[in-house]
Amino acid sequence: MSELLRKHIREVPDFPKPGILFRDLTPALERPEVFRDLIDRMAALHRGDGIEKIAVIESRGFLFGAPLAYALGAGVCLLRKPGKLPRKAARQSYALEYGEDSLELHEDAISPGQRVLVVDDLLATGGTAKAAGTLVEKLGGVLAGYSFVVELRTLGGRERLAPAKVEALVDY
Repeated sequence: MSELLRKHIREVPDFPKPGILFRDLTPALERPEVFRDLIDRMAALHRGDGIEKIAVIESRGFLFGAPLAYALGAGVCLLRKPGKLPRKAARQSYALEYGEDSLELHEDAISPGQRVLVVDDLLATGGTAKAAGTLVEKLGGVLAGYSFVVELRTLGGRERLAPAKVEALVDY
């Protein structure tokens, strides 16, 4: 799978700024057989984990987490930027290269003890994912791990998320 998926990840140099090599997953989304295989493989990695809820990170995580939840028979909860959720939400801030950002999750989205998998498209430094996992635990959920389509190994995100289970279909 990783070779089929890898063939459908476009490299876009200097996006969103000079010196960045952006990994564009839209070609994989455009091919139904690639997208289906991708979701099936993500599901296979987590079938025995007792996942009850998938926490999806805005916005590209939504694309992979929702069909993964369907495949695993789990619910979906949304991790969004501040001010985007309609009900009372818990917030977790995290550091960026230049500043700070936050994620929010509805306070009633996770039941105490519920096993939750955090899903996003790509793991880089792990800051956003770590904030998501912290928020899941803050609401009483059991962090079952993290799942990504792509991992940029040299940026150290996996180590930042340790000791949690981290899965990615393709790494660079």
